[in-house]
Amino acid sequence: MQDSPQPSTANIAVACALVAGVTGYFLGQAKSLGLFGGSPITEAPQEKRKAEESDESSDEEDDTAPADFPDHPEECKLVLVVRTDLGMTKGKIGAQCGHATLACYKQFLRAAPNSPILRRWERSGQAKVALQVKSEEELEMLQAQAVSLGVVAHIIHDAGRTQIASGSATVLGIGPAPKGIIDQVTGHLKLL
Repeated sequence: MQDSPQPSTANIAVACALVAGVTGYFLGQAKSLGLFGGSPITEAPQEKRKAEESDESSDEEDDTAPADFPDHPEECKLVLVVRTDLGMTKGKIGAQCGHATLACYKQFLRAAPNSPILRRWERSGQAKVALQVKSEEELEMLQAQAVSLGVVAHIIHDAGRTQIASGSATVLGIGPAPKGIIDQVTGHLKLL
């Protein structure tokens, strides 16, 4: 019996990018078809909204409107910062990246559905980049830094049904925002 080769970092990055890309594409298509409601998007009643939330994300909702960054006309991107110390499989990483992408998108829809940043990101292909950190503390520091700049930043906490302990912080979604702003927060990190 042959030993199967270990997955490479490049394979993991490709898997994450594919899952995040497909998720972003379908979110953009659903929004353009009006599946998320009209413009402006009306807020669901509190009880209904809590029932619709995924158990994968146990964070409190943040309805703070993200900054518009009028002095930054460059392309926008969304960054997915993955914890590598948890030993998640490629599939688990992909699922957690999908949760983070959706959480950031939903925060924009709640707080600023007509944001020029969100529209620019949707029109320019919904760029997503997967990066890595080695601890929960790093995720929390990056989130605080992003929020201080007016950027959407959402940490995903796992429900604990499969591979890792319940409540574990797995992925931080940052953005979408102009590349120059996000690079101030994550420019030093390595690709996943």
